[in-house]
Amino acid sequence: MSWIQAAYKAFQQNSKKLSLICLPIAMGEEKIGTLAVLCKSECEQDRDGTRHLMSIISIFVAQEIKLKRLLESEKEALRQENTLLRDELKSRYNIHNMIGNSNAMHQVYESITQVANSNATVLIRGESGTGKELVAHAIHYNSPRANMPFIKINCGAIPESLIESELFGYEKGAFTDAQDVKIGKFEAAHGGTIFLDEVGELSPAVQVKLLRVLQEKEIERVGALYPIKVNVRVVTATNRDLEQELTTKQFREDLYYRLNVFPIFLPALKERHADILLLAEHFLDKYAKENNKTIARISSLAIDLLSSYHWPGNVRELENCMERAALVCRTDTIQATDLPPSLQRVDTTNTHNKDLSYQCMVETFERELIIDALKKSKGNKSKAAEYLNTTQRIIGYKIQTLGIAISKFKNKSL
Repeated sequence: MSWIQAAYKAFQQNSKKLSLICLPIAMGEEKIGTLAVLCKSECEQDRDGTRHLMSIISIFVAQEIKLKRLLESEKEALRQENTLLRDELKSRYNIHNMIGNSNAMHQVYESITQVANSNATVLIRGESGTGKELVAHAIHYNSPRANMPFIKINCGAIPESLIESELFGYEKGAFTDAQDVKIGKFEAAHGGTIFLDEVGELSPAVQVKLLRVLQEKEIERVGALYPIKVNVRVVTATNRDLEQELTTKQFREDLYYRLNVFPIFLPALKERHADILLLAEHFLDKYAKENNKTIARISSLAIDLLSSYHWPGNVRELENCMERAALVCRTDTIQATDLPPSLQRVDTTNTHNKDLSYQCMVETFERELIIDALKKSKGNKSKAAEYLNTTQRIIGYKIQTLGIAISKFKNKSL
C-alpha cells in the first residue's frame, strides 16, 4: 500500500478530525509530483497558514529536483564528452595516421603493433625531436588500457628535490609544506600507462625507487608507513647513451635491464629521406588551416632545399620550419625564400655549401617562379604570364635566357 493510499484511508476513518491538504510540485509548466499533508481540522486561518508553508516547501522540493536533474544532465554530458575525446585520441594516435613510409618507420610501426597489446615495459630511444612521445601515445591508445589514464612526466624538467613526490606523492605532514595528502603520477596512472620522458635524467636515489616499482608493482608515498599496490604500464624514453652511462655508473644496470625489455629505436630525420616531403606537406596543411591560408604546394626549389638539409633538430625542426613558411607565404605556393635562412644557405648543386652571388640568387628565384607558373598552366606561356602578372614576351625571353625546357610542362597535370 502506497503512502497516498494509507493517508487517504486514515482520512476516511477520521474525516471529521483530519484535513487533507494537497499541493502540486511544479517546475515551470511541468507537474513533477504532489505534496500532501494530513492535519487536524482547524479553523480556515490555520489551514491557510499550513497551505502557505506547504507551497514554500514544494518550491524547495522542485528546486532540489531541478538541481539533481541538472547535475545528472551535466554528468551525462561529461561522460559523452570524455568518450568522444578518448575516441578522438585513439584516432589521432592510430598507427595508420602516423606520417612516414620509409623502411625505418615501417619497422617502428611493426614494433608498436607487437608490443601494444602486452604489459611489457618499453624503452623508446632516439634523438631529440624524433617523435618519442608520439610513439608512447600510440602504444597506449592501441592497447587494452586505452580507456584508462595516460600520464606523462618529463623527468628532466622537474628539480631533483621534487621528482620523488611528483612520481610517488606524499602524506600529510611528511614535510613542512605537506598540508594535505598528494597522490603521485603512478597512482594517477593506476590501470593505465605512465610515460617517463628523459628517464636518463633521474638521480641514483630515484632510480632505486623506480626499480622497486617495476619489481614489486607498488609505491610508497613520501612519509607513508605502508606501500600502495599499483597496476601501471611503464613506457620510458631517452636520447642519452645509457650503455655508456652504465660504464660510468651514472645509470643503474639492474634498472636498465628492467626498462629495456622492449626497445624501440626512432631514426633521425636525415635517415628518413623519403619521409621529409610527406612530413613537410602534413605540417604545411596543418599550419595553413590554423592561419586561414590557402597554400596548395611547395615549389621545386623549396623541395630541393628541404631534401638537402641535414635536420639536426629532426621532425620538431621541420615542423617549426613549415609553421614559419606558412606564416610568411604570400601566395598559394611555398617558395625557397619562405624557408628559414638556415635552409636557404644549403647548396643543392654541390655537397659543399657556398655563398651565391646576387645575380645567381635572382636568376634562381626567377627560374623557380617561372617553372611554378608553367606547371600551373601546363606549359601555356600566355597563362603563365597571367599568373605572374607580366607579358608573354617577357616570359618567353626569360624562358630562353634561363634555359627552361617548356616542352616538359605541356599536357601535364598540375
